[in-house]
Amino acid sequence: MFIADLHIHSRFSRACSKDCDLEHLSAWALRKGIGVLGTGDFTHPAWAAELRETLVPAEPGLFRIRPDLERRAARGAPNAGADPVRFLLSVEISTIYRRADRTRKVHHLIYAPGFDAADRITAALARIGNLAADGRPILGLDSRDLLEITLEAGPGCFLVPAHVWTPWFGVLGSKSGFDAVPDCYADLAEHIFAVETGLSSDPPMNWTCSSLDRYRLVSNSDAHSPPMLGREATVFDTGLSYAAIAEALRTGNGLGGTIEFFPEEGKYHLDGHRKCGVRADPGQTRALDRRCPRCGKPLTVGVLHRVAELADRPAGSRPAGAAGYTCLVQLPQVVGEIVAAGPKTKKVAAEVGRLVAALGPELAILREVPLDELRRAGGTPLGEAIARLRRGEVIRDAGYDGEYGTIRLFRPGELDEMALFAVPSESPSPAREKPQPARRTRAAARQDGAAPPE
Repeated sequence: MFIADLHIHSRFSRACSKDCDLEHLSAWALRKGIGVLGTGDFTHPAWAAELRETLVPAEPGLFRIRPDLERRAARGAPNAGADPVRFLLSVEISTIYRRADRTRKVHHLIYAPGFDAADRITAALARIGNLAADGRPILGLDSRDLLEITLEAGPGCFLVPAHVWTPWFGVLGSKSGFDAVPDCYADLAEHIFAVETGLSSDPPMNWTCSSLDRYRLVSNSDAHSPPMLGREATVFDTGLSYAAIAEALRTGNGLGGTIEFFPEEGKYHLDGHRKCGVRADPGQTRALDRRCPRCGKPLTVGVLHRVAELADRPAGSRPAGAAGYTCLVQLPQVVGEIVAAGPKTKKVAAEVGRLVAALGPELAILREVPLDELRRAGGTPLGEAIARLRRGEVIRDAGYDGEYGTIRLFRPGELDEMALFAVPSESPSPAREKPQPARRTRAAARQDGAAPPE
């Protein structure tokens, strides 16, 4: 079983970190516990050249970085001797076009089993628009025609609609999407077999729409910087190969489920108008006739509202055979709440690095490491935080109109009470004292290394 994050970007995409190179991406994937990454951006000329120079063949259709870079990336791995990260050729394409008297803006993920097929896709798209301007190119091309180009590039190439509910750029989005996936891809719609649900929805929301039963639901990070890898991801229980991954997405066999945001953390979960600070649930939006009560402009209708518009089942429905899911928040957010510091601060980074060195990859800490080991390494607050997270006992403040929501694990004052009544131990709580090296557990004794490069 392995975790895959198949929607990321390189440093050649707009608003992306300069550290989105293969070495940093590999190092951070090891830290997170991710086994397979999409390359992102394979149509960009400079990134395509870097991919060819840096990647070497691994299992059929998958790649690894060169051995010298692999050794450097592994220096910060929490598990000594962990399997190297595999890469799968991928790209996100933005299409903008007119259909049925409306402007459509739809994002798509394209996957290729090798460089020859990727080159054929790139050559066809280069005749339509400028691929060097952005790692995620924007093309005046109908979604149906993009799917045709993908299929004609060779056996094994496939397309997955990206973040399908996003208002502005999702195939089912409220602003420029369609009411059904087949409406978008027309006569080629039968070749779509999976959809990416995006940060602002979770599987139960999608299960209320019977029109999605025919598709496998997948999640990915859409990371624009290495630390964001794995914030959403897909779990596979298959062999390591491109064909096995594609078959799991096509049939559901070997699809182990998804790792999700709590959907309220997504930046388009509720309706609203960010400029005016107006956030609304679907009922309020209908009462306001979809207009901002402060400026009168249209509210951005979010994912919760849009799902409700297309739903034909009650909440709580679950199709037969649907894969499972787990909602998480990233470890730096958990630690940041405990130590009362931002998740990107040096204080939090140091503590997360210490925990990873002691306990293993971040996703394993969030999902699998026994609670008693968490308490010994990180103190009572960390153990309690992760226990609540695993039970889904979180406090949600939903995002809207491009503004991320927040997920908290403790009520105001709770951490102070916890520190006041805590029994002293050998490992002080990171919320109250400067982090010290943790006692090594039996699991940690097998692990070495520090954090990957920033």
